[in-house]
Amino acid sequence: MKTVSKTAIALCFAGITASGCVAVPVGSPDGDVTWEAVPLPLAPIVYAHDPFPTTVPARLYPTNDLARQVGMLNGSVTNLRNGKGKFQLSYRGDTLTGEATRASSGDAHNGVANAYGPRGTFMNCQYRMNNPRQGSGTCTFSDGATYDVHLGS
Repeated sequence: MKTVSKTAIALCFAGITASGCVAVPVGSPDGDVTWEAVPLPLAPIVYAHDPFPTTVPARLYPTNDLARQVGMLNGSVTNLRNGKGKFQLSYRGDTLTGEATRASSGDAHNGVANAYGPRGTFMNCQYRMNNPRQGSGTCTFSDGATYDVHLGS
């Protein structure tokens, strides 16, 4: 009877992962062992969600005269990977902080973000995420300024 080397077994396992086949030993009448490939049913590939928070840039572009007086704004959103996020940006010298929450019913890609500053300035945004790192929407500030927001890079 022939013996199988560790290299042959390792190559067999490499073949399993690469091709969806497995090699099985088959005995012959003369006592020799041969190997035949047997296809395995392939399971769908499942991508695990990144469990760690990810911070993405938020760029706000003015869409009315009040917003154009201030210009483009930059902020950040930290996706906490649980349907919520932390939002922060500076507006007219006030640092606004708040939260973003995905919709609990209907389309889970949609959400709302609110932020508030110590001087009383606040904003509200409606957004839609294309994936955990990219999305877009609109924001309205307490003084009436409106912006289009782009999330991610």
